[in-house]
Amino acid sequence: MLPKTFWQDLDCAPLRNAIGAALAALPEMPRRLGLGLSGGADSAMLAVYAALFARSTGIELHCFHIHHGLQKPADGWQAHVHDLAHMLGIPCHTRFIRVDASSGDGIEAAARDARYAALRDLAGFADVRHVLLAHHRNDQAETVLLRLLRGAGPTGLAAMAPTMRRQDLTYLRPWLALDRALILQQAQIFADLSGWAPVHDPSNADDHYTRAAVRERLVPELNERWPGWQGSLVRHARQSAEIREVLTEVAAQDFVALAPSPDARSFSLAAWRELSPARQALVLRYWLKRQGLRAPTDARLQDLMRQLRGLHALGHDRQMQVKHGQAWIRCFKGRVFVSGPD
Repeated sequence: MLPKTFWQDLDCAPLRNAIGAALAALPEMPRRLGLGLSGGADSAMLAVYAALFARSTGIELHCFHIHHGLQKPADGWQAHVHDLAHMLGIPCHTRFIRVDASSGDGIEAAARDARYAALRDLAGFADVRHVLLAHHRNDQAETVLLRLLRGAGPTGLAAMAPTMRRQDLTYLRPWLALDRALILQQAQIFADLSGWAPVHDPSNADDHYTRAAVRERLVPELNERWPGWQGSLVRHARQSAEIREVLTEVAAQDFVALAPSPDARSFSLAAWRELSPARQALVLRYWLKRQGLRAPTDARLQDLMRQLRGLHALGHDRQMQVKHGQAWIRCFKGRVFVSGPD
């Protein structure tokens, strides 16, 4: 356990206040709070400042560590993050996961999906409904850049939201507007005061992974040529989020006009075909998101739309099957519906 004077030496108002502001924006202040703790500098400092906030508010804080098994030193990271949690006087729970990249979306996407599933399990175990994540402004800028390079549309460029609802959990990213330099500065101060230093994940610098390649190859060049590029992309993400909100309202109105089933898992093909091509695409993305499915790539979406349009000439009794992730999109007797794996 750390002495009380330790917190006075460490306290950084921007980091602490951002956590408070994110929680104050909720309809009700949670009594229990979860936190994703990998052991890196970002999540470790989030644990430190969340613990500081929890001490002053009486919130029960739980750390969640996900052991991917993708790196040889991961066993050591598990012990290290539990040491940090013990030092902070908060419980830490670990979940071991197996990353299955057979879906075709890549190892990074598979690891992300497995991580969220594990966080949900741990949150259920700890009776937590809100989980803090340590993404910061640099992460947001990288995400916008990645999505731009992958051909994401205006809604996709909104990137990460400060608050995200996923299944029955609310994820909060209180540091999304803060620069990582401030976090690293506090991590160094914490290490000097406590002797505990963050872990280093070599995959973060391994350009075999797409995000690491952007970070290692593109970011240094952008920093040198356009020093303000991160702020510009973060601003673009905020403006794209506003556009996404408007488009979501339009898609929701269009979806109601498609005679959806009570569970929203199917809709009328004929009614969908009455929409303009742009609104056909928009409502399909909206529908798939409502089903908890990943947004389709532009190529996959265009192929799905082509098949749905072709059904009119071929007859509504012709069956169609398109695989999307682990789900199937089918059409039968004039209804388009989504179902899980057989």
